Amino acid sequence: MVLGRGKATGEISVKRGGRLVVLGGGESGTGAAVLGKKEGYEVFVSDLGPIKGAYKEVLIQTGIDWEEGGHNAARLLKADLCVKSPGIPDTVPLLVQMRKAGIPIISEIEFGSWFTKATLIAITGSNGKTTTAMLTYHLLKAGGLDVGLGGNIGDSFALKVAREPREYYVLEVSSFQLDGIRSFHPHIAVITNITPDHLDRYQHKMEHYIRAKLRIYENQTPEDHFIYDLDDPVLSQWINPGEIRPQIWPFSLEQSPSKGACKDGNEIQIRTDNTPLKMNTDSLALEGLHNVKNTMAAATVACLLGIRKESIRQSVANFQGVPHRLEKVLKIQHVQYINDSKATNVNATFYALDSMTSPVVWIVGGVDKGNDYRSLLPLVREKVRAIVCLGLDNTKILETFGNVVDLVVETYAMSEAVKVAYKIAERGDAVLLSPACASFDLFKNYEDRGDQFKNAVKSL
Repeated sequence: MVLGRGKATGEISVKRGGRLVVLGGGESGTGAAVLGKKEGYEVFVSDLGPIKGAYKEVLIQTGIDWEEGGHNAARLLKADLCVKSPGIPDTVPLLVQMRKAGIPIISEIEFGSWFTKATLIAITGSNGKTTTAMLTYHLLKAGGLDVGLGGNIGDSFALKVAREPREYYVLEVSSFQLDGIRSFHPHIAVITNITPDHLDRYQHKMEHYIRAKLRIYENQTPEDHFIYDLDDPVLSQWINPGEIRPQIWPFSLEQSPSKGACKDGNEIQIRTDNTPLKMNTDSLALEGLHNVKNTMAAATVACLLGIRKESIRQSVANFQGVPHRLEKVLKIQHVQYINDSKATNVNATFYALDSMTSPVVWIVGGVDKGNDYRSLLPLVREKVRAIVCLGLDNTKILETFGNVVDLVVETYAMSEAVKVAYKIAERGDAVLLSPACASFDLFKNYEDRGDQFKNAVKSL
């Protein structure tokens, strides 16, 4: 039985009952293992590090063999198929060996797509993909569709397919996940934007990162739909509508495409049929021009899937937003504390600073992913009164902004950073955690960083 085919990369022919190796025992890997077990594979999970207790318990309860703290290469090289967790680079020696042995290596979203007939809506982008995915899910669910949310947020796609089959899935997908697709075929694909990110994973070559993102539509047909930001310079340069198969639905704040979405004054117009959907930007729950774009993308998906226009209007007005994304925490002595820990790259922080209407005490720093901070200089000059660095190595931040902002302080713990910001901030200021960096020098992940910020603020 052929389970998956890829137009661009040949075919995979793997029968149920074959040997499935899953590399990585986290959310993605555990989900793939559970689905593989359900579909009759002989499954083995292998993780170079420790497997978290919650995931280990799922593997034990499901009767799946696993190992942690190292790889049994001899056993792994007997696999018929390998599902690789997205955090594992393609260049690790074990994967190189597996490829030489002729073992197909795919991502969990590819594997999950083999076992569902659901309509897939896949959303990627350097920034805004989580908000857009969650808003799209909110619109479709409120509109009455049987829909699940997964991928790079919440439960893995494969686990959803195994345990919560739906007619529709909204998937947030990363470039790392798209690297491992063969036949993955969303009916609707969305790219919110492409800006430099994760370049350390792509040999510091922007074109490699761009090509990974654009794979989202490579298996689409003329019956499918592709939604993208017409204002994004990278997408405008790389996408030629006449050369790709799906139907094109651009969205723009600056132009008025004949179909898709645009902004006219304070009104958004979504044109997918003879009767455009019109919404006033003042009615949107999400603030900032970047969120107008996220709303355009999500509403275009909803329109293409036949959700009633009044339902869409109501849903964009009552959407609650995404944790750790411009999340207002507390106002203390007339100073607003804002958690934007999800801003793990420069472009995300650009949006955050651009949306600020008060003088800013900016908490920034972490693991640099090849960042170029110069694009932030105009906003920093205009809006930032002081900088609190939070990271083990703040050299690049100090070099870029040291002569631009009068006060720059280095800190090495969240509690310290918040206390310093509290002392610096004046009435009417905003204290903004928008790191522009990954979190792994001092925190488990961006959620841990955001939670520590919120707890530190509440302890003031």
